Amino acid sequence: MDPDLHEFFADIAAPLGGYYAVAAAMNVAAAWLAFRGQGRGGVRGGAWLALAVLFAVGGVLAWSGRPLGLPEPIKGAIDAVLGPVTFFFGSLAGLTVLFVGRRFFVKKGVAWSILNAALVFLGLSLADRNFAQVVLKADNVPIVAMVFLLGFFTWLGAAQAVENDRRLEHGQDPIEKDYAEKTLVWPDLVYIELICMVALSAVLIVWSLVLRAPLEQPANPVVTPNPSKAPWYFLGLQEMLVFFDPSIAGVILPGLIILGLAAIPFLDFSPKGSGSYSIAPRRPAYVVFMFGFLQLWILFILVGTFMRGPNWSFFGLYEPRDPHKMPILTNVKLSECFWGTGLGRDVPQPPADSGGPTRFVWILWREIAGLVLLAVYFVALPVVLARTWLKRLAAAMGKARYAVMVLLLLMMFALPLKMLLRWTCNLSYVVSMPEYFFNF
Repeated sequence: MDPDLHEFFADIAAPLGGYYAVAAAMNVAAAWLAFRGQGRGGVRGGAWLALAVLFAVGGVLAWSGRPLGLPEPIKGAIDAVLGPVTFFFGSLAGLTVLFVGRRFFVKKGVAWSILNAALVFLGLSLADRNFAQVVLKADNVPIVAMVFLLGFFTWLGAAQAVENDRRLEHGQDPIEKDYAEKTLVWPDLVYIELICMVALSAVLIVWSLVLRAPLEQPANPVVTPNPSKAPWYFLGLQEMLVFFDPSIAGVILPGLIILGLAAIPFLDFSPKGSGSYSIAPRRPAYVVFMFGFLQLWILFILVGTFMRGPNWSFFGLYEPRDPHKMPILTNVKLSECFWGTGLGRDVPQPPADSGGPTRFVWILWREIAGLVLLAVYFVALPVVLARTWLKRLAAAMGKARYAVMVLLLLMMFALPLKMLLRWTCNLSYVVSMPEYFFNF
């Protein structure tokens, strides 16, 4: 065995063995609960118990320095297909499948099977040195934990919403109607908060003893880390900088996110589903929110954390972080494609001796293709939608509320559109006016 690999297996033995032990204990508890139930509980309990045995075997092998891992051909195939386009649209397809089949996926047995599949995949992947170096960084371990927590609470909300939809279909009241009993803040809620505070403090103490603090060398103004990453909660914004100008990615888009969240009570005027959590009465609102939150925010954080490496290049899950890898990107502006490739002419440039108004007109003429495209997207498209697909909605909302809603939606969908143009055509800007600090 490679000495370096043997040393890596020795270093990974304790954390990976503990990981498998926790997974085995979880399945033992699930099996016990299943055996206590009725119906098909015995079958499920046997399946969870068998999984617990497999996790225990994996833990023993990990502690012995011979952890189970994915075969090299499978890891190579995953890295080969895991490009930015396939990752983004693959995750989008996965979310679509989960939404369409939500009545199936919210079942406890199905959800537990998906969790076990994720645990198996993570455990086998941790036996890879490149994967483990990224995932087991002290900075990234809590992010992995938050991914599982996010998955759990997303499932929990969807399960409650599906149950409410089922009850409403049968003419029953939503689950929230059953919560008629009042709970006092003192002493009930305060006691719960006190217990949670003590438990969380204990978890943080154990965490600080097990994981070393991710401290680095003192800051050096002449040495920049490669890559230089923002804190995890800003990685979504940093990822947007690949596709948008800093003023848009760092100021306008975050401002529109805050504005959009604040405007929800004024835009969502439908009384359907008020007082309960359900999906069917307000399906479009649910889809838009989950798309924006999971696909355009959480996904960017995960990409920035686990798949961006030196030079901000995109790396596969098992690909070594080579600092010599450079992203093959050519900044192409739409004006260059329109005038050069499309019309076979030089890009118009304002005369050197032109004044302010003349220079402004020349710049507008240079960017005419992008300006027309933005006008169609932000002006003509909302009008067409208001007279066709969204005719009833536009009439019910009124012009002002409809305009605000469409602007927010179009800005949100502009991000994946711009990403697709960047990945497929290397198109950096639709409109580029650096003379006036405007690039889109």
